[in-house]
Amino acid sequence: MPETSSDLARLRIFSGTAHRALGEAIAHQLGLPLGQVAIRRFSDGEIGVQFLENIRGQDVFIVQPTHAPTDNLMELLIMMDAAKRASARRITVVIPYYGYARQDRKDAPRVAITSRLVADLLQAAGAQRILTMDLHAPQIQGFFSIPFDHIYASRLFADLLQVNPIENVVVVAPDVGSTKLARFYANYLNKDFAVVDKHRTGPNQAVALNLVGDVRGKNCLVVDDIVDTGGTFAATVAMLKDRGGLNIYAAITHPVFSGKAVERIEESDVTCLWVCDTLPTPKEHLFHKIQKVSTARLFAEAIRRIYSEESISHLFLERPLSEPRELLLADFDKPRLPRKRPDQ
Repeated sequence: MPETSSDLARLRIFSGTAHRALGEAIAHQLGLPLGQVAIRRFSDGEIGVQFLENIRGQDVFIVQPTHAPTDNLMELLIMMDAAKRASARRITVVIPYYGYARQDRKDAPRVAITSRLVADLLQAAGAQRILTMDLHAPQIQGFFSIPFDHIYASRLFADLLQVNPIENVVVVAPDVGSTKLARFYANYLNKDFAVVDKHRTGPNQAVALNLVGDVRGKNCLVVDDIVDTGGTFAATVAMLKDRGGLNIYAAITHPVFSGKAVERIEESDVTCLWVCDTLPTPKEHLFHKIQKVSTARLFAEAIRRIYSEESISHLFLERPLSEPRELLLADFDKPRLPRKRPDQ
């Protein structure tokens, strides 16, 4: 990855207010300054955006996750409109966490398909390319008629497991929807995998029913794309311990952490939960059991390759763990196994 901006003369990185720290980290990895943009709130709550530098003919990348509140999505749409009217050559939207991804189909009468609505809004506002990580529903890519680059945190978590190997481990999918991901990790690590069979009774509500597979006497690695309220996660950890699991680890991409999620995780028997920084996470949530993995270097390399018209498939896990490869964990953020609480 280049250390200077000499080869990136027309590349501009901007960030909304939803997760400026990640935007700054991505720009730093590219050896570029974060672009200057004024984002203000008027007295009635409306959002105003003005780019403070010339972006005519530039390749503009806007970093903004679209988690709640909805102002984050609206701010992104306005930034794209401003960039389009400022004659940017190309506008690529970098959405580390794609909000509304769990409303991707009609699963009940008279409901909206909000994932499609958001896709339409992004394209109408001026997006010419999308870059995101670990969509909850990968089929959302089909809602877009523009290029869509979908990268995976599995590359980072695999690097993490190379830095912090876990012996005698079985990979666990916390629900049937995560089976494909668990199978991927199991094949990559040459380990067995298990699946928790659960029945969801409503939004953010689930009851674990059964465990398919054997975890007795083994360490467990739970893999998933989202941890929201932490209820399903805590129930999964409890079931694994009841079935004879030893240490329970987890690698989950997006830390939504709604309600009492952090409290539930800290009170559970999980040894360590690794999450990505696709969403802003308060520092008080990142001690003891919950540790953060930086996505900055992976996003930066994807952006560099998109800008240079190179393939991004190099960023996927295609080689066995035994073969050497460049680690894409950011140098300043290589989490280790859990440390003690400050008060212990």
